[in-house]
Amino acid sequence: MENSIKKLKIRNKIKTIFILVIALTITAVCYNLFLLQLNIVTGGANGIATITKRVFNIDQSIMIFTINILFLITSRIFLGKEKTMGILAISIIYPIFVKLTEPLTNIVQINTGDVFILVIFAGLLCGFANGLIYRSGYNSGGLSVLCQVLYEKLKVPLDKAVLFVNLAVVLAGAIVFGIEKAMFAIIYLYISNIIMNKVLLGISTNKAFYIITSEPEEISDYIINVLGHDTTNFEVKGGFLEKSKKVILTIVPTRDYYRIKEGIKMIDDKAFFIATDSYEVKGAN
Repeated sequence: MENSIKKLKIRNKIKTIFILVIALTITAVCYNLFLLQLNIVTGGANGIATITKRVFNIDQSIMIFTINILFLITSRIFLGKEKTMGILAISIIYPIFVKLTEPLTNIVQINTGDVFILVIFAGLLCGFANGLIYRSGYNSGGLSVLCQVLYEKLKVPLDKAVLFVNLAVVLAGAIVFGIEKAMFAIIYLYISNIIMNKVLLGISTNKAFYIITSEPEEISDYIINVLGHDTTNFEVKGGFLEKSKKVILTIVPTRDYYRIKEGIKMIDDKAFFIATDSYEVKGAN
């Protein structure tokens, strides 16, 4: 048993390293081939490196490495050893991948005429790669450390900290490269974040419905006998009036979303329901 566990751990470690190599290669190629060539500043260390490359002609890999090292030190001071170790590998390895993939810009000639298509493609690629990195349990380091420090030390909500930091870099890019480039950067970030979340969470193929209704039997009967899905019924107590209410929980395929929605409305037009994405269902018959 012990040997089997060790073999499994080794296999998982090799798999993680392989995925990271692929993800970092995609990210570095995407940065050198698209973002840097198009002067698209998307936030983070990459964005700063794009600006300094244009203004001071500093090699992008050196700048990314310098930023990452500075924030590794910041992480060690403010966040502690454990969290710093989690970003150490990526912080050091990623600039090396950027340097190794730089010659591709001389080999692969990209027509920069249609910026919109290239930005969409870059967003898809980088979103996929970043999703793989986060899914492997690693952090990209760099300016994400600053976001974490703002969150833990100054109690700034993490999503707002990320928005503030990236927006500051994008605005700096707008000053150097113009508003149009900043608009493309926003499009890139939007697409990249959507794809990254899809990689992290998966594609939702089901919807979970929580239904509060005065007609629980009729709605349950509709879900079971018309749609062919099971239900779980339970009681809850309201926080304001403290009245007990019946709640129906059911998981249905996304294709049945509108059928169940219209069915609830038809049976009880005053019913209250919440529908959320359900990414994984286990134990169902």
